[in-house]
Amino acid sequence: MPHRTAATSRRAVTKAAAATGLAALFGARATTTAGATTTDRATATARATTRLGPRTVDVSVASPALGRRAPLRLILPTGFDARPERTYPVLYLLHGAHDDHTSWTRETDIETFTEGRDLIVAMPDAGPTGIPSAWRGGPDYETFQVREVPALLARDYRASGVRAVAGVSTGGYGAMAHAARHPGAFAAAASYSGILDTTAPGVPPLVDAIVARENLLPPSLWGNPILNAPTWRDFNPRARAAGLRGTPLYVSSGSGVVGGAGDWLPEALESALWPSAHGFTGALALLGVPVTTHFYTGGGHSWTYWRREFTASWPMLARALGVPE
Repeated sequence: MPHRTAATSRRAVTKAAAATGLAALFGARATTTAGATTTDRATATARATTRLGPRTVDVSVASPALGRRAPLRLILPTGFDARPERTYPVLYLLHGAHDDHTSWTRETDIETFTEGRDLIVAMPDAGPTGIPSAWRGGPDYETFQVREVPALLARDYRASGVRAVAGVSTGGYGAMAHAARHPGAFAAAASYSGILDTTAPGVPPLVDAIVARENLLPPSLWGNPILNAPTWRDFNPRARAAGLRGTPLYVSSGSGVVGGAGDWLPEALESALWPSAHGFTGALALLGVPVTTHFYTGGGHSWTYWRREFTASWPMLARALGVPE
């Protein structure tokens, strides 16, 4: 049953978020030109692995889509080595902006949580911005995450074809964008404070600020939001919402500053994404695509809330993966 929350004025939310200034939120710096990368469709290979614990492994992946080696953290099933005949479903967990593939093991108890549940947890790199998309003339994180990593896991780690995806912030964008742009590739998708309508008012400057903070020119992602509007739409989860038909979905987001506790910057950022999340779920409703939502009052753009939301979405993810709740 979807959760409900009291309606919040979009104008109040937008005004509250804008008052902080995007530069303050993201620490935007002077930009430099993004380096181009040639992408082909060759198979990604694992160059090296580092065992971090009984079940946790870091893999250095030689990725044609990225034109470089990229990190991938895996949590393997309990008893993985003792059962060489078994295959396993995969839960993909995507990190947020200005973070990396270690965030889920650093910020949550995902290793302990998945013990005994007979699944692989895959946490792939999404680059410094955490936006797992195909960049203009640059790295293709979408292909890396949706095609190369699954092929590697099937070949080297006995992954089955059953997958679910969840992510925080820009990783929440990635979860819904991947599932929408590749219908049927994922058995379920969950977004926690994700950027789900990239062309909503105020969102393109926010995306540009994320890119700029990593000393990249904002147009190096999808181009100019106006001059390259078709590209922005093509990578927009809201515009591709029809591709989510038949996929169990979970979307959560907080109102941030409105009804918040006074933690100004993370609440302002959460406020900025509130209309985007509602626009996305509204588009799903018009299409008749079911989605479980949790829109809550207040809340900040932080793991304090994302840990809770992952736990709330877990029954849906577990059912899709065919593993114990």
